[in-house]
Amino acid sequence: MDLLPTPLTQPGRDGLAALLASPRTATIALDFDGTLAPIVADPEQARAHPDAVPALSALAPKVASVAVITGRPAGVAVRYGGFAGVPALEHLVVLGHYGAERWDAVTGTVSAPAPHPGVAAVRAELPGLLDRIGAWHGVWIEEKGRAVAVHTRRADDPEAAFEALRGPLTDLATRHGLILEPGRLVLELRPPGTDKGVALLDHVRTTGAGCVVYAGDDLGDLPAYAAVDKLRSEGIPGLLVCSGSTEVTELAERADVVVDGPQGVVGLLRTLAARLP
Repeated sequence: MDLLPTPLTQPGRDGLAALLASPRTATIALDFDGTLAPIVADPEQARAHPDAVPALSALAPKVASVAVITGRPAGVAVRYGGFAGVPALEHLVVLGHYGAERWDAVTGTVSAPAPHPGVAAVRAELPGLLDRIGAWHGVWIEEKGRAVAVHTRRADDPEAAFEALRGPLTDLATRHGLILEPGRLVLELRPPGTDKGVALLDHVRTTGAGCVVYAGDDLGDLPAYAAVDKLRSEGIPGLLVCSGSTEVTELAERADVVVDGPQGVVGLLRTLAARLP
């Protein structure tokens, strides 16, 4: 049996101890891209690590709840993750678009409010804006339904393209009542008022979890980290896991446990499943 990592902080050690002592009260929450699925140049080709579903299937029956919290549409994350119809994941919840959408394995359906009108306006303006500033080469627009994302990973100089677009896209988002969410060589324009922290807090309080584990890899996961800190201050133990990469270091600096990308996350899930009764 693989050894569990020793958390770097006392709150993290308390969170892991609470999980091991009382797993049936625990919520396990995870980001998708970069955490359960490796980052790829084309987001449409992203798929969960091949061992992710088996690891989650082994762990899910031993804890109170498992939730995937992602900026993707919930249905897309379910499809790319291979989560539907898995017997051991019959209580899995996928909170898409930062919690604006919810897919429940029990019903197999997605529930969501009406889309923000600013997304359609941004979608219409974005190609012209990129053309005017000469940012088309290697830059790719991802249509996300309730959000729009601009990727620079395939540009000649991905970091330079990212920084050049950040200001103009912030202005575009602001004009239409949206916010700009930076990530790993991606800039996402989406509605305000929802983030992974809000989604996580709502899920934990709805389920009445007694402890929480959150794993993420990118800047969009920082609100979820803050939510775990808030829960800790309220007496609910928590463990922060970073799916480590060289592209984003902010999470590793705050995490209790840092693992080596999605493979490391899957290994941790598998080890937890083996340790829990």
